[in-house]
Amino acid sequence: MIGKFFGQILIFLVRFYQAAISPFFPASCRYTPTCSHYTIEAIRIHGPLRGGWLGLKRISSCHPWGGSGYDPVPERKEKAGSPDP
Repeated sequence: MIGKFFGQILIFLVRFYQAAISPFFPASCRYTPTCSHYTIEAIRIHGPLRGGWLGLKRISSCHPWGGSGYDPVPERKEKAGSPDP
């Protein structure tokens, strides 16, 4: 419950950035999906800790000497011993 709440706060902060800050700067993300969309998707799939970490790693690689192109959020790996659906 706390994790979900924390995840919603992080998503709200990214959405605030998308609406209030990002429009004042030219589009410069080298990746598809953009770093902010990637971060939101990562938080939704992996939760606030791992998703936030994946988002930070992605943002830190978004520079002229970093990667570029299509880079989707990795799929969530099931823990060992969890029942199959």
